Amino acid sequence: MRCPIHFRYLTCLAGLLLYLQSGASAATVIDFESFNDGDILTSQIPGLTFTNTNILSAGISLNEFEFPPYSGSNVASDIGGPITINFASPITSFSGYFTYLEPLTITAFDFSDIQVVSAASAFFSNDALYGDPGSNPNEFLQVSFAAGIASVIIEADPNGGSFVMDDLSYTPAVPEPSSLYLALTGVAALLALRKKLL
Repeated sequence: MRCPIHFRYLTCLAGLLLYLQSGASAATVIDFESFNDGDILTSQIPGLTFTNTNILSAGISLNEFEFPPYSGSNVASDIGGPITINFASPITSFSGYFTYLEPLTITAFDFSDIQVVSAASAFFSNDALYGDPGSNPNEFLQVSFAAGIASVIIEADPNGGSFVMDDLSYTPAVPEPSSLYLALTGVAALLALRKKLL
């Protein structure tokens, strides 16, 4: 006996909800290409708030021979102090490509402002012309914390002017399933079981 068509629609709907739920955790990449040289980055990117951050462009204010961008022609740099990025919603991972003149650290905090994880550069300096032996510009650094990161601080020289970053990436935390989502998933499971029994 074939399963009635409306049961199949409910099963498809539950599958769609599962797909949408999995898509919520896709990483977002910021390459800074939509900004102009000298722009001060604050809250122009929805859901993120930057402090002590300005945009440098190759061939203008960026010495791309010493600090080559990872992609495109724009990078973000620390100006006046460490860069802080606050996230409106929790994320589970943060990463980027960094070229620095002094040892660099990324420190992540939860929504109670408690430090949860950190990462440090592999070298004292990795700029393309004068970096430490064995270093390369655009070192990839990442922090992850499954319970949720609310902010990160990126620091080399406490006074700023010591690093550039490109292609930042962050992964939003997967939201808790809603009641409707749970109900539809349960209905879909029951319908699948019923179909096997018929």
